[in-house]
Amino acid sequence: MALKPIDLTGGKSVYCFNESQIASAYQLAFESKDTAPKLQPELERLETDFSRNERAALAFVIIDRLLRTPADTTE
Repeated sequence: MALKPIDLTGGKSVYCFNESQIASAYQLAFESKDTAPKLQPELERLETDFSRNERAALAFVIIDRLLRTPADTTE
C-alpha cells in the first residue's frame, strides 16, 4: 500500500530565509574546505535514501530545533 504524500507547502508561513542566509548555507555546503567535505556526503545520502517529504520533514525539524536551542558559541 503506497503512502499518500503529505503536502508541506500549504498553511501559514512560520519561518523565512533571506538571500544572505541561503548564500551562506550554500557556501558552507559546497565551497568551504572545512564543512563541505562533511556536508556533501550527507546531502547525497539524504537525497538518495529519503523521499522528498522525508527530507522536508527533517529540514523543518532541524530548523525548528535550531531556533529553540542556544547558539553554539564555539563556531
